[in-house]
Amino acid sequence: MTTPEARLSELGLAVPEVAKPVAAYVPAVRSGSHVYTSGQLPLRDGELVTTGKVGGAVSPEEAAECAELCALNALAAVKSVVGDLSRVVRVVKVVAFVSSMPDFTGQPGVANGASELIGKVFDDAGQHARSAVGVSVLPLDAPVEVEMVVEVS
Repeated sequence: MTTPEARLSELGLAVPEVAKPVAAYVPAVRSGSHVYTSGQLPLRDGELVTTGKVGGAVSPEEAAECAELCALNALAAVKSVVGDLSRVVRVVKVVAFVSSMPDFTGQPGVANGASELIGKVFDDAGQHARSAVGVSVLPLDAPVEVEMVVEVS
């Protein structure tokens, strides 16, 4: 059986160090058999990969890549709590917030960047409920923020 981290490696990805919070919160909390992540930004090595609004300075394709990076950071937050991504039984819910121009309506396509990565990493256990929400602004002027709820063993 291939592990989630092995699947990430096959995709040329790895679980990064957990992103340091930008305010007064922790990256993830376990309650019973569920882990709830805080919203994760598209940070790489502690820096935002891009800023701005989707449909303006940020293209939908760039935003989908940001959503994938957010999901990767959310997986790092989960791993920081449970120690091993093989303990994920199911990804239950993903919420993607997309800082977008008022006329941009492609939030679901942006959120697919996160959802598709999760599906590749967890196969059937990665099939999740999801919300994709357009917002006027996100912390640090990030174009995307993703949070998730996972069930763990």
